Amino acid sequence: MSIHRKPLSLILFLLTLSLIQSPSQSCHQVDKQALLGFKHKITSDPSDLLLSWTPSSDCCAWAGVACDPTSGRVVNVSRSGLMSGADFIIDTYMVGTLSPSLSNLSFLQLLDLSNLKELRGRIPPEFGRLSRLTHLFLDKNKLAGSIPTSFQFLTKLEKLFLSDNNLSGTVPFAVFSSLSSLSQLGLSGNRFSGQIPLSLGNMVSLTQLDLHENNFSGKIPDTIGKLKLLEYLDLSENQVSGSIPKSIGGLSKLVLLYLNQNQLTGTIPSSISGLVSMQFCRLSENKLTGALPASIGQLSNIQRLIFENNMLSGKLPATIGNLVNVTDIFFSNNRFFGEIPSSFANLGSLQTLDLSRNQLSGPIPPQLVKLQNLQSLDLSFNPLGLATIPEWIENSRLFRLLLAKTGLKGQLPNWLSSSSMSTLDLSSNRLTGKLPTWIGNMTNLSFLNLSNNGFHSSIPLEFKNLVLLMDLDLHSNMLSGQLDAVFSKNVQEPLGHFNSIDLSNNMFKGFIDENIGEKTAMTSIVSLVLSHNPLGGSIPASLGKLSALQVLELLGNELSGRIPMELGNATELTTIVLSNNKLIGSIPENILNLKGLIEFDVSGNRLSGRIPPHKALLPVSGFLGNPGLCGAPLPPCRHR
Repeated sequence: MSIHRKPLSLILFLLTLSLIQSPSQSCHQVDKQALLGFKHKITSDPSDLLLSWTPSSDCCAWAGVACDPTSGRVVNVSRSGLMSGADFIIDTYMVGTLSPSLSNLSFLQLLDLSNLKELRGRIPPEFGRLSRLTHLFLDKNKLAGSIPTSFQFLTKLEKLFLSDNNLSGTVPFAVFSSLSSLSQLGLSGNRFSGQIPLSLGNMVSLTQLDLHENNFSGKIPDTIGKLKLLEYLDLSENQVSGSIPKSIGGLSKLVLLYLNQNQLTGTIPSSISGLVSMQFCRLSENKLTGALPASIGQLSNIQRLIFENNMLSGKLPATIGNLVNVTDIFFSNNRFFGEIPSSFANLGSLQTLDLSRNQLSGPIPPQLVKLQNLQSLDLSFNPLGLATIPEWIENSRLFRLLLAKTGLKGQLPNWLSSSSMSTLDLSSNRLTGKLPTWIGNMTNLSFLNLSNNGFHSSIPLEFKNLVLLMDLDLHSNMLSGQLDAVFSKNVQEPLGHFNSIDLSNNMFKGFIDENIGEKTAMTSIVSLVLSHNPLGGSIPASLGKLSALQVLELLGNELSGRIPMELGNATELTTIVLSNNKLIGSIPENILNLKGLIEFDVSGNRLSGRIPPHKALLPVSGFLGNPGLCGAPLPPCRHR
């Protein structure tokens, strides 16, 4: 979640009206020349944003220009590439550079040249002369270079947005130290580097600070605790290291804290309890260690806690049960151990609970049945030793249930047939028995993963009723029979078209349907994996009709015949693995020259002839085991 400035179009429109009504003086000649100097540097203006800017007219009447009615001096220039009103939206661009002549607008208070997309070059250091400037918006362009040190003289600046450009270098210490009136600063989506200046603490008026998606490094300055008015802080997607400063607990007005995707280490400070206004906290994708402080239970307004992909450990504090407003908890991929506290049952607003990939042990507290708003539960890859799916889940309102590798045994419980699950992942357990016919009653399923279990049966015909199913993974079971029930599945337009299928490492027999590429459910498939099944017959030419197909894996089957050249019509293919079959003939040139091809493996077949010339860097291992093949990357063909 980025910090964005609020749309200004209506504010600017009203401000413009108030300033240009019945001006007593026409615009100042210096200001006119400054604006014409800017227009001169614009080489393309497809929407004629500057059409009215002509030397013969009063610049106070120009579109996007507002003047002080008494002095006639320009105070507002607003030519954003994205503007909206009650009945219109303009989304356009301008090509050109920023003219230093704009610095001659000595009475200018607001300059908005945001979202013009194609403004290039540097920010003129002369802009530092705009001493009356309060609002400067240059975001969403292609500006390069660094922030001019002369910006330190813009002491009246309240809002500065330079986000989403190609700006680089360090942020001058003097700039941060002098802009004490600044309330909103957006520098995200650039290539700024170096440390965040200690002088940040001087910007005592800041309410929003967005530095995300840059290359800032070093520590978060302790002085950040001085920003008592701060409501939004986003330092995510940088290279910031060190620990989270204890002083951060002094930011009692902070609503949003995003420090994710950095190199932060150490523990989460207990002072976090001081963030009493915080609603959104994201510390994921760092190297944080230690236990969660019990004081986390004092964040009474928190709605989202995202701490996944760290090295946090210890037991989950029971005080988390005090967070009655929390809707989402993401603690996956850490090192938490012990049982899930029964106090979690107090989280009446909780919708998502993800504790996957930890070292948590069972049992799961049956009190969690009280969580009537819970929609998604992921406890996968924890040594819970469940044996069976807890009975209380039958009475829940879950849409997503993920219990992969949690110790489940036996058969699928019958109550699943009447559930409203859209996502069900019970993979990597010890489930056995037949796939029940009632699985066709789970018509809300869009994602089903029962892979790496011990199911042994054919796929029931009722499977065709899963009209919303898009992702299916049944690999590594003992399933047998035909595949028609999968490929011929019904759909509920526009939903229910497969995105991925993995049926590998089973005992499916027969042929792959020659019309697979024309089946309604298959038209959008991206990944099709049928490897290591005793499937016979030839590779269907209709696979070439799957225009979205990227991954095709048919290795270790009993396929014979030729590689159909029609496969080359599936132009999105990046991975083709056909190794260890009984394929004959030559390799079609159009397949080997697919534009995005990354992996191609036909080893261990009976192919022959010259390997067609190709641009992809394919290893020799992908062609070995075909005595009749020759040519790069294999040895050259012999002339006969």
